[in-house]
Amino acid sequence: MKKKQFALTAFLLVFSISLFAGGDDWKSLFNGKNTKGWIQKNGTATYRVEDGMIIGKTAPGSPNSFLCTEKEYGDFELVFDVKLMSNELNSGVQIRSQTKNPKNDEKFGRVNGPQIEIEASGENGAEAGYIYGEACGGWMTQKDKLIPHKSFKDGEWNNYKIIAKGSRIQVWINDKQISDLTDEEKFETHPKGFIGLQVHGVRDRGPFQVAWRNIKIRELD
Repeated sequence: MKKKQFALTAFLLVFSISLFAGGDDWKSLFNGKNTKGWIQKNGTATYRVEDGMIIGKTAPGSPNSFLCTEKEYGDFELVFDVKLMSNELNSGVQIRSQTKNPKNDEKFGRVNGPQIEIEASGENGAEAGYIYGEACGGWMTQKDKLIPHKSFKDGEWNNYKIIAKGSRIQVWINDKQISDLTDEEKFETHPKGFIGLQVHGVRDRGPFQVAWRNIKIRELD
């Protein structure tokens, strides 16, 4: 009897540990070694992997460039660290994004969809963490809520957390909530899509760089 009870207890313990371990559904989108699982769409900015980071570098005359996941995501929680290595560079991360019909000999059409803003605070604060409709209508964040702030730490690593659930998108920077937006109209047109790392076009300035690391996602039911 005691042996059976011991065996049952051991089984339940192992089963409980397995459930606990399986409850963490986080998946890494970046293996720290190369850009496997990603593909560049638009622009001629360059993306390289160095010391466990994806580093995007501007190119003269390039339009906005995007390094995009091959997989599409709908409802999810996304976390990553980002550092602007040049405060002059504006950047962002696309979520639920798509491409429009390509023109002429283009391989991919214009990237479009919600973008989470990445911008240096500077002296007067900035719009980091607000939500912009890239090539699909401009700012999604309401004008009266586009208040410059300094939650983004210039020259340092910044942690972003994004939760997209249905028509609601929430954003935190360094554990401070910046956005809580519900946009039914945008959800109708962009219910799911790829994640994209943007290097903004800078015409003939630069070169400027932005780095990402620890990019993880978990899909929500």
